[in-house]
Amino acid sequence: MRGPVVGKRLYPGLAAAALILGALAAVAGSPVAAANARIDVSSLANTVDREDDHVAAVELARWIKDGHQNLRIVDLRDSAEFEDYHIPGAERISLADLSRTPFKKDETIVLYSDGAAHAAQGWVFLRALGFTRVYFLRGGLYEWLDEVMNPTVSPTANDSVRGEFRKVAEISRYFGGVPRVSDSPPARAGGKEQKGVNAVSRVRGRGC
Repeated sequence: MRGPVVGKRLYPGLAAAALILGALAAVAGSPVAAANARIDVSSLANTVDREDDHVAAVELARWIKDGHQNLRIVDLRDSAEFEDYHIPGAERISLADLSRTPFKKDETIVLYSDGAAHAAQGWVFLRALGFTRVYFLRGGLYEWLDEVMNPTVSPTANDSVRGEFRKVAEISRYFGGVPRVSDSPPARAGGKEQKGVNAVSRVRGRGC
């Protein structure tokens, strides 16, 4: 699922497809999946091809802000990372426990990790178990930090882009973000920084 994002980083389709294929391989070798799941590879492939497997960070932010009904956000990272910083409203569930979690069929489930690998694997797990309203952040927490907490737009951007940025900036401020008109990345040290800006450095320092 795609939404308009200003300055959105490009996540190549081939890389995303590779993650999904890796997740399928993991599910195929899982005793839990073998006992309780049925994988319709053709259906999953069509979903990925339509880009209905993921949601953009700004779109997720709108869902949270607007009180999207039955929204469930799942952070697949470890407990220390979760306590350090997580998307508002998220709950922590490990990838190993995901298939045993009692999700409801009418819930909209959004999975994320630092990068995309675990979230893509979790997406396949839940789809194999029959849940259809499942998405993942393809850029992981990085995308949330870049696009929601620290969105930027070039001072030379055209009117259309700047108009879209104003909408994103409004959402960013709702979450305590720091929207900027700049060609440079946000400062990481010194000064009066927002929590989300500091989180970028912490998360990236650990890697995916």
